[in-house]
Amino acid sequence: MSTQATGGLADANAVHARDRIGSGPWYNVKGVMIARNVEELHSDRNNVNKDTALDERGRPVNDRTMKPNKHDILTGSRADGTAFPPSPPFTDMTCGNWTKSGPDGAAMVGHHDRAGLVPHAWATSWNSSHSSRGGCSQKALQGTGGDGLFYCFAAN
Repeated sequence: MSTQATGGLADANAVHARDRIGSGPWYNVKGVMIARNVEELHSDRNNVNKDTALDERGRPVNDRTMKPNKHDILTGSRADGTAFPPSPPFTDMTCGNWTKSGPDGAAMVGHHDRAGLVPHAWATSWNSSHSSRGGCSQKALQGTGGDGLFYCFAAN
């Protein structure tokens, strides 16, 4: 998960998700490789999809064809794994740097199932598809198509 800079300079104190997750490779809970390295993870060559993006117990997460839809993943990141700049229209893409849980704010989410309303790369991105709507509460995140879930990466 990224955090946005709070000052005037875009990278002054931003935290980029891609810098926090190690160099790879990454595997899911069942040992299936997700990506070999940071570049592959943030490219079309990654293996994040509805069959591999499992929960911590190795179970599938509801995709957008299931009820309730839980395909949104909280990331606060652009497709390359970096934080958004702290300026319009990206004033808040991290629910206030992950401190808000009410009716205000928004967060960038991706789609674990790589499915979107249109067949464009941004709509099907695992880490940067659209922002949440209606705030940062659990109810708002569920209304967007998620459940406030996030994808974990562990480094040895």
